[in-house]
Amino acid sequence: MAGFDERKDAFENRFAHDEELRFKATARRNKLFGLWAAEQLGKSGADAEAYAKTVVLADFEEAGDADVIRKVRKDLEAGGKTIGDAELSRALTDLMGKAIEQIQAGR
Repeated sequence: MAGFDERKDAFENRFAHDEELRFKATARRNKLFGLWAAEQLGKSGADAEAYAKTVVLADFEEAGDADVIRKVRKDLEAGGKTIGDAELSRALTDLMGKAIEQIQAGR
């Protein structure tokens, strides 16, 4: 029975670790997405960082990426930029790869 309990504990630990990494990668991706959108809006430096933080916080409104895409699309439109949801989704996907690389590199 001890072997089973050890395997169960190892599985639970691995699951918790994977979930933590997924959360960190998503938060990092959202920050990168916010920085990308800030650049589109002509923001830089502290303004870009502050904007990126609002994008990260927007992800807590509902499950999935729709809330983040909706926020950025609305902000871009208010800034006179029209970028469709498909392109925003593609940017999110691309930035997830970059976020994972950064986390794996310890940045």
